Amino acid sequence: MTTTLLRTADELHARSRVGRRAVVMTMGALHEGHATLVRTARELAGPDGEVVVTVFVNPLQFGAGEDLDRYPRTLDADLKIAEDAGADAVFAPSVDEVYPGGEPQVRISAGPMGERLEGTSRPGHFDGMLTVVAKLLHLTRPDIALYGQKDAQQLALIRRMVRDLNFGVEIVGVPTVREDDGLARSSRNRYLSPRERRTALALSRALFAGRDRHAAQEALRARAREVPATHERAEALSALGESRAAADAHAVAKALPGAPSAVRAAARQILDDASRQDPPLALDYLALVDPSDFTEVEDGYTGEAVLAVAARVGTTRLIDNIPLTFGAAS
Repeated sequence: MTTTLLRTADELHARSRVGRRAVVMTMGALHEGHATLVRTARELAGPDGEVVVTVFVNPLQFGAGEDLDRYPRTLDADLKIAEDAGADAVFAPSVDEVYPGGEPQVRISAGPMGERLEGTSRPGHFDGMLTVVAKLLHLTRPDIALYGQKDAQQLALIRRMVRDLNFGVEIVGVPTVREDDGLARSSRNRYLSPRERRTALALSRALFAGRDRHAAQEALRARAREVPATHERAEALSALGESRAAADAHAVAKALPGAPSAVRAAARQILDDASRQDPPLALDYLALVDPSDFTEVEDGYTGEAVLAVAARVGTTRLIDNIPLTFGAAS
C-alpha cells in the first residue's frame, strides 16, 4: 500500500469513498503510539474502508512561552510510519488551508471542564484544541475518529463536544502506549536528556503505585464482602480457618482510609521523592477525577475514575494517566 499525501480539503473530498472512513488526528512527529492508533483505525475501517491520518501543528493550542516553534516537524518520517501502519492517506494541510481567514473569530469553548487540570496550566489550550478538532472533523468527514487515552482530558472534551453539538461521528479512545521502561510515548520525550528521562519515569511509577494501592484495597473490600459478617456464621466456619480471615479482612477494610485518598497518597509519595532527585521533577498536578467532568472524586466514590499527573523535568512538560474503577462500598 502506498500512502497518498494530500494538502487540501478539495483533494481529500475528491477521493472516492466506499466503506467507512476512520481518521487519526495528530500534530506529526509520529511514534509507536500514533502507529497503534492507525493500526486500530485500519481494523475498525475494515478492508473496504479508508484510514486518513491528519498532520497539523495547531497554533491555537500553544500559549505564550510554549513550544510551537520547536515542536518537531518530521513529515517524511511521518508518512513512512503512517504507511507502515496501514494509512491510505495523510492529510497535511497548511495553516492557511485550515484557517483561511487567519485565526478564527468564532471558536468552540471547552466550558468548565476545559478550565480544570490542563486548562488551569494552559489557559485557552482546550478552546484551541476543540476548535481545530471540529474543523478537521468537518474537513475530513469521518465515520470514526480515534484519539489516544494518554490525553485523557482532551479525549473527554472531544466526546463531550461531539455529544453536545451533535457531530455525526463515533469517537474511539485507544489505550496509552508505553516505552519499555514505562514512560508513556510522547513526541516530547525526545527533548529529555538521559538524566531527565530517569527522573521522568516517576510519572508512570507514581501512577502504577496508585493503581497497585487501588487494587489492594479493592481486593480487601471484596474479601470483606465475601466472608461472613455475623459472629454465628463466622464461628460455623471456624473449622476451615475462615473466622480469623473474616475478622482480619473486616478490620483491615474498616481501618483503611477512603480508597481515593489512599490512591493519591501512594502516587504522591513517588512524586515527592522525584522532586528531590537531580534533576528534580516539578509537579504541576496529581488528580483523581471523574472522567465525565474531570472533577476530583471523594472518598466513598464508586465508578470510573482517571488518575492523572503532569510535571516538568527540565524544560519538558509531560502528562500521563491511568483509568481506575472503584467498586461499590462493602
